[in-house]
Amino acid sequence: MKKFIGILLTAALAFGAVGCGGTTTETADEGATTTTAEGTTIKVGASPSPHAEILKAAQPLLAEKGVTLEIVEFTDYVQPNLALDTGDLDANYFQHQPYLDQFNADNDMDLVALGAVHYEPMGIFAGNSSDLASLPDGAKVGVPNDATNEARALLLLESNGLITLKEDAGVAATKLDIVENPHNLEIVEMEAAQLPLSLSSLDIAVINGNYALSGGLSISDALAIEEADSLAAETYQNVVAVRNGDETRPELQTLMEVLNSQEIADYINETFEGAVAPVFEVAAE
Repeated sequence: MKKFIGILLTAALAFGAVGCGGTTTETADEGATTTTAEGTTIKVGASPSPHAEILKAAQPLLAEKGVTLEIVEFTDYVQPNLALDTGDLDANYFQHQPYLDQFNADNDMDLVALGAVHYEPMGIFAGNSSDLASLPDGAKVGVPNDATNEARALLLLESNGLITLKEDAGVAATKLDIVENPHNLEIVEMEAAQLPLSLSSLDIAVINGNYALSGGLSISDALAIEEADSLAAETYQNVVAVRNGDETRPELQTLMEVLNSQEIADYINETFEGAVAPVFEVAAE
């Protein structure tokens, strides 16, 4: 994984808070938990879609339990963890466990998963080519440039017969682990958020579910997706992360209780039409 501090120095990635219903518009440096006359307020960072949307659906349910939820939206995969580590957030909700583990290792942090909420199948989307069976030699294939999501993208390409990876590469795979590339595909690594915006310069791109959604792409239009019963569905469930030691805070436990409720599972199914699968229902099957 590329060093995250380098990313911060080279990318002008902005973030801001958005208001919805009882949400107060704030920036992440204004502090985290506060206690109000009505109860406890928690500040949670999230990617715009589907994470922030799911959190907005959870707001009234949390309010019924005396917890006010403030949502801070981020447009990248780096700042939410940095803001959580420094105490500007109480929790964040945007990443899967392998990414969190790698981020902790690369940045000497101690963030932990409070629990899983949903799984987003990663998909292969058409750019200048719309048929995986007839990709031209030298086709440009966009993949996320962070280690965990790049490995996941390469595994999806392999499962669709486009490349072959070293037998033991697994979830640590990089493009250096490609041992067979019959179409001489050019693997183009870029920021995950940029992939939907770059389809016109690529033949195909492997895109995370949340960035596909925010980029106006439908999972039903994907040329291929990860299967719901695949190893990826178990490995890459999206989690709520907190600082180590905060797992027992009652207001954060209430947050997880609501996010794993039938009400939120129903909202996810009705809103995202298969692009997002609630872990609550996956575990119950």
